[in-house]
Amino acid sequence: MPKSPFLDALEQLADERGLPVETVIGTVESALAAAYRKDYGEPGQVIRAKLNTDDLTKTEMFQVFEVIADDEEIEEPARQITLTEAQKKDKKIEVGGEIIEKLPHHADFGRIAAQTAKQVIIQRIAEAERNMLYDEFKDKEGEIVSGTIQQIEGRDVVINIGKMNAIMLPPDQIHNERYYIGQRLKVYVRGVEETNRGPKVLVSRSHPDLIKGLFTQEVPEIQAETVSIEAISREPGSRTKLAVAAHQDGLDPVGSCVGQRGIRVQAVLSELGDEKIDIILWDDNPKQLIMNALSPAKVEEINLDEENKTASIKVPDDQVSLAIGRSGQNVRLASKLTGWNIDILKEENATKTSDEAGSAEEDQENLQNEDLSESDTSNVEEVSEDQEGEDQVDEVTEEKKEE
Repeated sequence: MPKSPFLDALEQLADERGLPVETVIGTVESALAAAYRKDYGEPGQVIRAKLNTDDLTKTEMFQVFEVIADDEEIEEPARQITLTEAQKKDKKIEVGGEIIEKLPHHADFGRIAAQTAKQVIIQRIAEAERNMLYDEFKDKEGEIVSGTIQQIEGRDVVINIGKMNAIMLPPDQIHNERYYIGQRLKVYVRGVEETNRGPKVLVSRSHPDLIKGLFTQEVPEIQAETVSIEAISREPGSRTKLAVAAHQDGLDPVGSCVGQRGIRVQAVLSELGDEKIDIILWDDNPKQLIMNALSPAKVEEINLDEENKTASIKVPDDQVSLAIGRSGQNVRLASKLTGWNIDILKEENATKTSDEAGSAEEDQENLQNEDLSESDTSNVEEVSEDQEGEDQVDEVTEEKKEE
């Protein structure tokens, strides 16, 4: 049987809006029911329409009543009916059920009713589109998507990610990245919020899971779950430490992430600009994990304080600055990655914690100044001359005896 032109029009509308045909048909039924109530019904009535797609004039209308226990509970007579009255029409009906009665057929609607139907269709289709977009992007929450920067509003960056625009707020941006209209980016879908104006998608470039998602896209072993990312610590735009583990004998997890000639890790770095990535081997032994996390520095001895979750690390003098890193970055990232507060100890037992890591160079300068201040001054002669109207000039002559 050939389709009616009306059904073809509904299917075309559904295809244009990306909605199921059933949703569009339901919208039209709601609009016809609203138009019928406007012209032939009463306010408060619950009216449903059964659309005849072959002949719109043969659409059937029904009134729905909610079954209430007794007369005292009835608040809206236009949409409620007592159990006693309902059982006269259906003996099996129970409280909370529905009684449906067919209404007289009317094919003609006035101008106001037609306007009402039009508004209902527009409103319901827009609502259906918002719900569909919300469900679609809610499923993408926690994933990596590609997008193009559409506009920059103040400090917020608006990114087109397909069927809608997403927002990247300042905390989700990398501080040393420069954004411009038309720029293509990969972003992490941080969250999807439902608002009166439709779904609001929040994306991020600074989230640690962006790194995880990028490696998942590039490394087949992670997709196959033979390699897993166990922990990530990140300072966006600067450096990231990544701990990986293998779940298959003979598989090198670090090598899998790096790829042949570094092709896999380079593909990730190309999305991150100047950010550096350290990939280390995960270990269930906290001592070994901390040693791996502090690489490339060499560790001589590790003492763990389980109660305070503190690790005291002894390293050679020439490895202190390497273990701490520039401005304390290496020890700070290692501490976040392992979950332990790391203290770096020199051989002289001078402790430098992860919070004090940035002062290593200052300590060396202070030691040099102290050595200079202790020089032999036993044979210093002071000559002072006072001149009226002029500043006092001190000349100091030092003579050191050589033994």
